[in-house]
Amino acid sequence: MPMHLPFGSWPSSITAQDVAAGTKPLGGACFFKDRVIVQEGRPAEGGRITLVEYGTDGQHGKELVNAPYNVRSRVHEYGGSSWMLDESGAGKIIFSNFADQRVYTVGIGEHQPAPLTPASTVEGDPQLRFAEFTRGPEGSILAIMEDLRGEPVRHIVQIPLDGSAARELSNIRILSEPARFVAAPRLSPNGQKLSWISWEHPNMPWDSTYLHLAGFSETGVLESEVIAGGAEESVMQPEWLDDDRLAFISDASGWWNPYVYQNGSSRTTRLVDRPAEFAGPLWQVGTSWYLVENQHTLLCSYGTGTTSLARVHSDTGGLDDLELPFTRVQPFAVNDGWLLAGTSSMTHGEEITLINLESLEHHAVTRSMENLPEAGMLPSVEEFQCKNLAGQSVHALLYRPAQDGMAGMDGELPPFVTFVHGGPTSQASATLSAAVAYYTSRGIGVVDVNYGGSTGYGREYRNRLRGAWGVVDVSDTVAVIHALVGQKIADPARIGIEGGSAGGWTVLCALTFSDVFTAGISRYGVSDLVGLVQDTHDFESQYMFSLVGPYPQAADLYEKRAPINHVSKISCPVLLLQGDEDKVVPPAQSQVVADALAERGIAHAYILFEGEQHGFRKSENIVRALESSLAFYSQIFDFEADVPAIELS
Repeated sequence: MPMHLPFGSWPSSITAQDVAAGTKPLGGACFFKDRVIVQEGRPAEGGRITLVEYGTDGQHGKELVNAPYNVRSRVHEYGGSSWMLDESGAGKIIFSNFADQRVYTVGIGEHQPAPLTPASTVEGDPQLRFAEFTRGPEGSILAIMEDLRGEPVRHIVQIPLDGSAARELSNIRILSEPARFVAAPRLSPNGQKLSWISWEHPNMPWDSTYLHLAGFSETGVLESEVIAGGAEESVMQPEWLDDDRLAFISDASGWWNPYVYQNGSSRTTRLVDRPAEFAGPLWQVGTSWYLVENQHTLLCSYGTGTTSLARVHSDTGGLDDLELPFTRVQPFAVNDGWLLAGTSSMTHGEEITLINLESLEHHAVTRSMENLPEAGMLPSVEEFQCKNLAGQSVHALLYRPAQDGMAGMDGELPPFVTFVHGGPTSQASATLSAAVAYYTSRGIGVVDVNYGGSTGYGREYRNRLRGAWGVVDVSDTVAVIHALVGQKIADPARIGIEGGSAGGWTVLCALTFSDVFTAGISRYGVSDLVGLVQDTHDFESQYMFSLVGPYPQAADLYEKRAPINHVSKISCPVLLLQGDEDKVVPPAQSQVVADALAERGIAHAYILFEGEQHGFRKSENIVRALESSLAFYSQIFDFEADVPAIELS
């Protein structure tokens, strides 16, 4: 017989310390001889990112880039693809260092990196930033260079490996024509062709990109032609199959599907025609969704709510699914019949995994959660779907309260926390989440909403948010809650909502313009659209044009939508969590909400985390944020919690 205790007050073995200390952010990975190199985060070191070398059995991890170096780019502020392996000689790591954004090289087994690019810091802010390193002509690498010395501009550049550019900027060769944004430089195997993508304001890369192709010459800026993309087409991840054929992903059909361009005939062929996504939003440069296995086959991650791995034949367009027990597979590299991939599952979470491509045998090299929670503490996931008021489908992931041997009181419905992801062009994915289990193991349900505007369900679903941010995301989220309440899954009097960044905006909008939520938590959330347009980084500085409307022409709409102008409509308690060094959503965005709530006497708490940027990386801050969130819900929803109480003003 289960023990009956009020929902929310179940004793759980999953602590906030487990969530923080046990969650190691994992990035890309590659093979090096008989070993594997993996990008890992260090929450206990303030979120520092390093590279670790493992044997293929996952044993004997050895750090390759020591403190104080931090392998992290600031290109577009979101960074991405901040290192590469140079396999020549004994092997070298080339990486971007977070503090000064210079590119460094360090031999494997050595300890002192040497700079490859010049210092450019002015008043503490690096003006030249680099990312997405890839093979270049002999003695050099290719990369994105972000130049903030004047009006922001990005180029594809060639960096010499002899260190000469560390002393003289002019030794960095600019290859591409000026563009507001560039990504994905790829040199053909014979070194005679270079491809890349570009886009301009006010577009984001999931709205409109252009695929460039240029003959590679030894001097001057390369003259390119556009071979794919357009005003309503998003092209992602070009990769060379051989010297004549270039693969890429395009959503020209309404779904990101794979294509091949043949240079000799100037012919483009669509390899797969499926209502499924073979790519996603390019928030971080260098993100990959497929891998060239050989000139005849691609290993592709594809799907909608969850993703699968498939082998796509570049000659015929055939697709063979590979049956694996993962909810996500991101292929990184192939060596001797083994695939190195980032994987997710509901039982083991995020892992770097080796998969035998013939037998499909697999084992983890390393995992994000060093100590997995007890199986009895973990929830299952249900793909939940309902209709909004317009009759359109809305997707969500449902995690009911779950702990072996525990149940709520007879006749009691559980409190629920609604997760709204950031972006807003992003996607909630099914995986083992210690943060979700932290709630569900205590008897609190979680629903993770993929509102209109989310990726994973095609361009039409994505475009539902155009001009309607703060409207469609809110109405879709409310529709999910109405469905849960209508099906007697959730207690209508105890519905929380939380999210970060753009998710924090949806939280504040939902609290302002709806009455279904009884508590809300905004993590570094947007509250003032005009402030965001005037005080955010270049990558997103015109994102509002498509989400809301052009500014200042649509100033009235910006005022109407922004929660800060309607705080008097908020009637439930609010918790605000914010990093004091956030340049994406500056602290002023949270401070104005706290001030307005205080002025109107609405219960709230505002916690400012020192040394944090956009997203919390320090272990102690992750712990404090999570415990504060649980304490906040316990006060509002009236259950006992095993964390320190917080004071509401």
